Amino acid sequence: MIGRIRTYLIRYSRQQTGTVSYLTLVQEAELGLNLEISHEKSRLNEMLAEISMTEFEAGRPFLSCLVKVQGSKGQGDNFYKLCEKMGLGEWRNLKQDEEFLKGLIRDCRAFWHNETNFQKFSQTTQVTDS
Repeated sequence: MIGRIRTYLIRYSRQQTGTVSYLTLVQEAELGLNLEISHEKSRLNEMLAEISMTEFEAGRPFLSCLVKVQGSKGQGDNFYKLCEKMGLGEWRNLKQDEEFLKGLIRDCRAFWHNETNFQKFSQTTQVTDS
């Protein structure tokens, strides 16, 4: 499932603008998760965090910056806490900095629009695939 999420988000970053909602991600990547069930939504959050940590450790941008809760303006606290864990700053400050998230999204799109990066890294597999 992690591989499907990663592939979907890479393609999304190359073909779409803006961000994708959790619900759209679940439906279009055919994940079969019910976001009304809290442990299934938590599982999706954990997979997004794992993808982002793996990408970050490999020197690539966070793909999860493209996913947000429908109707919200940006990311939730867990996203910013993950950024803090990765050493990007204190999560409350990152959340208040409007340019931080915009920069992550811009960097993600630029990285995956680069054909060399796409060819070289789009088929990279995750360590674990749920």
